[in-house]
Amino acid sequence: MRDFVNQKSKMMQPSGIRKFFDIVRETEGAISLGVGEPDFVTPWKVRSAAITSLQRGYTQYTGNRGLPTLLELVSKYLKERFGLEYDPKHILITVGGSEAIDLALRACVERGDEILVPDPAYVSYSPLVAMSDGVPVHVECREEDNFVLKPEYLEKAITEKTKAIILTYPNNPTGAIMTKEELEAIAKVIIRHDLLVITDEIYAELTYGRKHASIAALPGMKERTVYVGGFSKAFAMTGWRLGFACAPTEIDDAMFKIHQYGMLCAPIMSQYAAIEALKDGLSDNFATVEEMRDSYDKRRKFVLHSLQEIGLHCFEPQGAFYAFPSVKSTGLNGESFAEGLLKTEKVAVVPGNAFGTFGGNNVRISYATSMNALSEAFDRMSAFLSKR
Repeated sequence: MRDFVNQKSKMMQPSGIRKFFDIVRETEGAISLGVGEPDFVTPWKVRSAAITSLQRGYTQYTGNRGLPTLLELVSKYLKERFGLEYDPKHILITVGGSEAIDLALRACVERGDEILVPDPAYVSYSPLVAMSDGVPVHVECREEDNFVLKPEYLEKAITEKTKAIILTYPNNPTGAIMTKEELEAIAKVIIRHDLLVITDEIYAELTYGRKHASIAALPGMKERTVYVGGFSKAFAMTGWRLGFACAPTEIDDAMFKIHQYGMLCAPIMSQYAAIEALKDGLSDNFATVEEMRDSYDKRRKFVLHSLQEIGLHCFEPQGAFYAFPSVKSTGLNGESFAEGLLKTEKVAVVPGNAFGTFGGNNVRISYATSMNALSEAFDRMSAFLSKR
């Protein structure tokens, strides 16, 4: 059967995150700090809307773009929260943000095109580029620069084959954000070299002390940007698999056609749930978003303090729900540290090399878990370090 598998699939490495998830499931008493999803349950009003849609027999396909009411609400949401203006006719409801990124790449990448991926970055970007026949090019984002993409590093990575860049701020795995001023600096480089931007802003609602800034809102950027958002992080709706994409007309048309043939539409009950999440001027449901953000912020501070207590240096994350401490001082790299911690103390973190080339001495810790679990995990981590 191996002869029937194409070379791209053969060459693709399994997800470094999933590898550790599989081990954790088989380890009795393990505490996982690797899960990249909220530990909150989807708000009841949102779940109730989906239940009601099923009771009413709404189990059919929707239009390919999505339910008209949802498209209108997404348009309103983007304008109110981030100053982005998109016609509902050019918004596409997707099966998670992941489908939106895949669609954008498949719609735009020709064989051999180079796609820049700031590194460290979410695990799926480079494999999706490769599956689209593109060449992922990793651009280092250094801790001393707060893991921000610097214009000089971006400039250095651009060649005549460069076509696009994938941005992901707030960042998974580092928790870094980019300010408006920092985005403006790289936007100048992007415009000068006529590049496309695919911006994954799934964590846009989860920032601490500073409001999120979108590169799509900058002058001259909307017309060269594919904006990707979704409901999974801010509304605790990971399992509902619902995202959205907004793109310039020509790219939107191409993504829409691929979506028509490959996915048809997002699940109708998830779309009715999302309508509930966004309706009524967003006020009621955003109170829940604020509660989640405040809870994450408390845990963020606890994690930073705990890392300091056990002697691990960590950049202060300002978005998402991850910390990305360096373990270099232990004499271990990220993979050895993660494997040893899981084997001896039954605590799972994700090694930094799962997220690219430049995070090998780090591990990712998710603080989207209970304070009790975090406290116990750090007690065990301290015990692990004391034995070294």
